[in-house]
Amino acid sequence: MADFMIVLTTTDTQDSARSLSRSAVERSLAASGQVSGPVETTYRHLGEVCQGMEWQVAFRTTGDRRKALEEHIVSHHPYDSPEVIAFSIDAGRAEYLEWIARATL
Repeated sequence: MADFMIVLTTTDTQDSARSLSRSAVERSLAASGQVSGPVETTYRHLGEVCQGMEWQVAFRTTGDRRKALEEHIVSHHPYDSPEVIAFSIDAGRAEYLEWIARATL
């Protein structure tokens, strides 16, 4: 069975988050993309502490699709250097994990 992952990114607008989610699923890079937010974020940029609002996208994918998904996110993202982090799914219902595998073929 393939390894399964959750890949996260954040964007500056709900529309860009929705667009990333939809385009990744349409290309079978992710089985799903969930958009949540807005969330308030505090971050350091060019030596300054900044605050803003962002939307997060949580993608479900397989380990063998992770790199292609990351490349897609980076190439379609409004940020110059977007956050793209991945976590392994250690456990899950077999039927759900099988769906992720089928949806990302």
